[in-house]
Amino acid sequence: MTGKVEVLATGPFATVQDLGRPGLAAVGVGRSGAADRSSLRLANRLVGNPETHAALEVTLGGLRLRVSEAALVAVTGAEVEVRAGRRAAGPNGPLVLRAGEELVLGTATRGLRCYVAIRGGFDVRPVLGARATDTMGGLGPPPLAPGMTLPVGDVVAGQPVVDLAPLARLPEEPVLRVTPGPRLDWFTRTTLSTLVTAVYTVTADLDRVGVRLDGPSLDCARSGELPPEAAVPGALQVPPSGVPILFLADHPVTGGYPVPAVVCEPDLDVAAQLRPGQRVRFALDVTSPTPATSG
Repeated sequence: MTGKVEVLATGPFATVQDLGRPGLAAVGVGRSGAADRSSLRLANRLVGNPETHAALEVTLGGLRLRVSEAALVAVTGAEVEVRAGRRAAGPNGPLVLRAGEELVLGTATRGLRCYVAIRGGFDVRPVLGARATDTMGGLGPPPLAPGMTLPVGDVVAGQPVVDLAPLARLPEEPVLRVTPGPRLDWFTRTTLSTLVTAVYTVTADLDRVGVRLDGPSLDCARSGELPPEAAVPGALQVPPSGVPILFLADHPVTGGYPVPAVVCEPDLDVAAQLRPGQRVRFALDVTSPTPATSG
């Protein structure tokens, strides 16, 4: 351990995240980890960390922290104003903080989740092989709160190699690719065409577990209840209202509503950046015509 970070403010919600706990669903443990995994990986690379190191996931910005020793940090993900010390700074590049200086994030203006990596990683105690906070399973460190102190590790992958990672802006109206889901046969024949031609709106009912959408209903062709079965991130689970819920990183390991479609894994990072009120569309992924399987 080479230093500490003191949390001064968290914004609406902030947690420690890494790449989670894959492979444990059979024993009831979800993958969890960063909702936008590409942004976490990038933040780590920018400061010379292994991509697997723990970083901070900050919902809607508002984070303020102070380092005890000189540190190299990076901010990725949602668009947000950044100040390093009292200096205006930007995302997607390594930033130097002197001992005692603060990193301050404003309110995200596009996208929802920011990621803050520090060289050496946040060295909190691992649980089942990961440092991620699983809000559904109650595993890992608690959500960040003012006054918390986080230890900084000393394992790095090498020296940072770029000053800036140029990225395209997050889409204003994302299009998420889907594959047919494991229970498409529970729905009417027009369900997929309805899903891929309609526009849905992201409601305020969203968190790391999932996003509840508003829009045309997807009509079930069967009555009765579906026994709980394995769930995956990206599953579009349809409750009796007919309007889908999109599962994200902390989804339950089983679900009881039928799943007519599943968002493709590469598009989950975009899904993790959806904001309340934002419009979203779906498109059938023609490269993966085989129905997705649960598990």
